[in-house]
Order: sequence, then C-alpha cells, then structure tokens
Amino acid sequence: MSQYRTFTVADAVDYAQKFGGLDDPASLVDAQEVGDGNLNLVFKIFDTSGNSRIIVKQALPYVRVVGESWPLTLDRARLEAETLKVHGTFCPQHTVNVLHYDTDLAVMVLEDLSDHTIWRGELVKGGYFPKAASQVGEYLAQTLFYTSDFFQHPHAKKADVIRFTNPELCEMTEDLFFNDPYQVHERNAYPATLESFVAELRDDNELKIAVADLKHRFLSHAQALLHGDIHSGSIFVTQDSLKAIDAEFGFYGPMGFDVGTAIGNLLINYCALPGLLSAREAAEGREQRLNDVREVWQAFTGRFRELAAEKTRDQALAWPGYAEAFLQQVLRDTIGFCGTELIRRTVGISQVADIKKIASEPMRDECLRHAISLGRALILAAPHVQDIDALIARVRQNG
Repeated sequence: MSQYRTFTVADAVDYAQKFGGLDDPASLVDAQEVGDGNLNLVFKIFDTSGNSRIIVKQALPYVRVVGESWPLTLDRARLEAETLKVHGTFCPQHTVNVLHYDTDLAVMVLEDLSDHTIWRGELVKGGYFPKAASQVGEYLAQTLFYTSDFFQHPHAKKADVIRFTNPELCEMTEDLFFNDPYQVHERNAYPATLESFVAELRDDNELKIAVADLKHRFLSHAQALLHGDIHSGSIFVTQDSLKAIDAEFGFYGPMGFDVGTAIGNLLINYCALPGLLSAREAAEGREQRLNDVREVWQAFTGRFRELAAEKTRDQALAWPGYAEAFLQQVLRDTIGFCGTELIRRTVGISQVADIKKIASEPMRDECLRHAISLGRALILAAPHVQDIDALIARVRQNG
C-alpha cells in the first residue's frame, strides 16, 4: 500500500514514467508545478525535447489557498478520478482522460491538454470560441442524463449515491454558496467600499429564504452525478474541442447546480467585460456572452430531450411530457444556482480573474455591484422565469 507524501518535482516525473502509459517513459525527464487553483498540486511532465506530455495531479491535505489551518480530506482525489471516469464513459469527447490514479497517494495521471487553453483566461481577454457553449451543453446533457434515474437502474443509482458521497467538499460548497456571503464572515473577500451594498444581502429576508430553499435542494436532491464545480476555469478549449477537468466536488445533486454554475460564470464575465475591454469590444462581448448562455441551455435541453425520448428506462419517467416538465424544474434550479454563483464569486473567498483582472478600482467596484445585483435578481426571479429568452431579458433589465 502506498503511503501519502507530498510530491516533489522528482516524484512527479518518476510517477509519470511508471504510470503515464507512454511507449517511451524514459523520455520524461522534467516537471513544472503549475497549479494555480485552491486545492491541489499540478505538475506538467516534460520530455527530452521540452514538450509537455503528461499531467500529474495530487490532492493536498488542506485548502491550498488558505493553508494547513483548513484541513481537507484526501478522498477527494478518488472522488475526482471516479467522477471523471464515469463522465468520460458517457461523454469522452468533453472529459479529460484519467490514465491512472492512486487512492492512498491521492494522485492521478491525466492526459496533457497543452494544445488547449483555459476558457476563463480567453474570455477575460475577449476571446471567442464559437463551439464552446454548445459543447458545454452537450457535456451537461450526457453526464447528467446517463447518471440519473432516467437511465440508471434504481439499485445502481442508490449504490452510486453512496459511492460518491462527498461530505467535506459538499460542506465547503454549502458554506461558500449559501452561508458565507449572507453573513459577516472572515472568508468573505469583497472590497470595503462595498460594505453597505453587501450588508443589504444580510438584511434581505426574501433573499435569504430563497437561498435557504436552494441550499435545501442542494442538500436533498440527488438527481445525477454532478461535476460540482463546472465553470470557465475548469474547462479547457480549442476552436474545435472542449474538455472538463477538476471534478473533485463531484457528488449526486440537483442537475440545475451544474447548469447554473456553468451559466453563472458566463454571466460573471458579462458583468466584468466593461472593466476589461474597450466600450465597443465590451458591448460586443456581452452580446456574445448572452448568446453563449442561450446556447448552453439549448444544447443541454435539446440533447437531454433526445436522450430521454430514446434511452429512458424507467416506465413512469418515460411517460410523454414528463421530461419537458422535469426540464422546467431544472430551469428554475439553474437560475437560482446561477444567482448564488454570481454572489459567491464576488462576495466570498473564491474570487475569479474576470473581476481581479480589472485594473481600475472604481470600475472593478462597479462590475462587482452589477454581478451582486444580478445574482440577487436571478435568485428571486427563478420561480417566475419560464424559458431561456425570459432569463436573458431579466439579465438585460438588470443593466
């Protein structure tokens, strides 16, 4: 049995040589630690020609962005690897390939995506990838349908709910999404200039009841195996390809959480663009983000309807009209969770480059206000929005 130790560069190279599955493992000679996330070590492994060939990722026993004062389970490496493997079974074209993983070392070997780029970074620069939104929708439809009661045998589904129980990372999500932004908390990270604006969230009874309802749905609706953190920073893209990575928050939860998180990050970019680009470029980029939101939803629901019509195994769920009614419930959840994503990314600890890259502090504050205001508006509007065009109209109304 392996004994956990934190990998060095040399350890990562040695591990890649053993478990990378290459015909010429001795050609792997160097590594660079490139992890810029909150939780893990990530090593790029290079060959003798200086080409990146393999990724080695190791979970740390604490939250990296905070330090050892916030310990965290190493079992998340198993959960991530197995979530990616399941998602890769049903949607291999849009899921990073897991080549090997070791539960005891909390380490996995992944395909190298050096020919791809992180979607968030490109959006921040005003980049556009015309296929990405529909590919995200396809990924969501395939992974969520095939791990749901529509397709899974009830016994297998119940066993998988247990297998993918993820209490520590779910608790992190519960705190960061539904608790911290709505109270005074040391983890919150908004500018002091927004204190009075953020304080309104803490005093808004209607909002806090709606957030409580969303949290309860997150806690109790085990609809499908979620990625759990599917945002533009956990998606790699090219002009033709898209791959989801970083699934350590995977668990069985409400489908709308994944869809809402994906759409919420597109809307964060929508709010941030006036601080990142020229006025003309920002206006064009914002229109494109709204089109992206529409494409994500339409691709997701279009493929989900097709799969439901052709592949549903449960007799009751196959009844004509039910899939459409179910998707209406998912839309409500999507909009609500989208709103909580906007607020947690602006008020809470998990700030994103879309906002952080804004050089002007007054403009950054204005973009933050817009995102927070939009998040609140969407949480409250969620039960009343009937389709994707109505959602986009609500976004436009908010400014």
